[in-house]
Amino acid sequence: MKKILFTGGGSAGHVLPNLALIEDLLSTGEADVCYIGTNGIEKQLVSEWKIPYFQIECPKLVRGGGWKGLKQNLKIPITLRRAEKQALKGLQTFQPDLVFSKGGYVALPVVRAAKKLHIPCFAHESDLSVGLANRLSANNCLRVFTSFPETAKKLRNGYYSGSIIRREILSASKADARKKFDIPFGEKVLLVFGGGSGSACINDAIRKHLKILTDRYFVMHVCGKNNIVQSNFENYRQYEFISDMGLAYAAADVVVSRAGSGTVFELLALKKPAIFVPLEGQTRGDQAQNAAYFEQKGLCKVLPQSRLDELPKIIENTLLDDGLRLRLIDVNLPRGNELILREIRKVIAK
Repeated sequence: MKKILFTGGGSAGHVLPNLALIEDLLSTGEADVCYIGTNGIEKQLVSEWKIPYFQIECPKLVRGGGWKGLKQNLKIPITLRRAEKQALKGLQTFQPDLVFSKGGYVALPVVRAAKKLHIPCFAHESDLSVGLANRLSANNCLRVFTSFPETAKKLRNGYYSGSIIRREILSASKADARKKFDIPFGEKVLLVFGGGSGSACINDAIRKHLKILTDRYFVMHVCGKNNIVQSNFENYRQYEFISDMGLAYAAADVVVSRAGSGTVFELLALKKPAIFVPLEGQTRGDQAQNAAYFEQKGLCKVLPQSRLDELPKIIENTLLDDGLRLRLIDVNLPRGNELILREIRKVIAK
């Protein structure tokens, strides 16, 4: 049987799309799959699937961080060579027929090692702008699939596929969700989350306005690990993490979240009214670009972190925006899974 090796990590956004493709492949039994990653979030998420995993240590670019960050970045050439050697060992162990990279700092040494072994590679770029790892590894790939059509035009081997979306996101029912989360009949549901580890500024803004928000909505707040606080508000539920986000989305009437590409495309696929609060200062600005792209098309609202005091007002306005709801009904974005799997099958069939 053919083998496909997946790589990517550093954040859930670089792992969950891989798992969506892995689920599709395992459901048909058409290929064996394995994974190369670090001891980070990718190892935790992949472990639930009981597939072979090879661990390596990878350098990560520090954005900002002063002198300490600069010293760490100066070590990258040495640590990258070490990571490539580890990746070579993993590839030689698994002997895959194809490597699929979802980007992130984890993926670069794996793609470079695969090139040395003449193993064909595909990659996928979720964001409007191309991430550093995908920029550096693009020439080592047969194709770089993209979630945005404009992104594909920036790459010599770019190929617009659409976003990779998990099955569970599209199949959950609202009735099951309301039962699962014990939501009172008739309540409008506000779902809030800030990424894999939560968001301090979003958490603070929600809790600052809890009285007015719980008077209007049933609030489902995914606040991140160790971020639950004491609260007596009846219509307020806190969760460190929700494993089935498909059900959480299904329950929601309106969503407040960060603007990672995976989240943005999932909410658009479900036609959910959303307010995006892009992450600032810790990235290349990809979340702000993703959110602005769809805000210009009238498909979401965007609220900068500096204006989080306006959250109750913008939530209410978003729910009352009939134009937004009609535009979301008409949106029809491709789910990239099938196109990407078709191209994978072409390569491994040779």
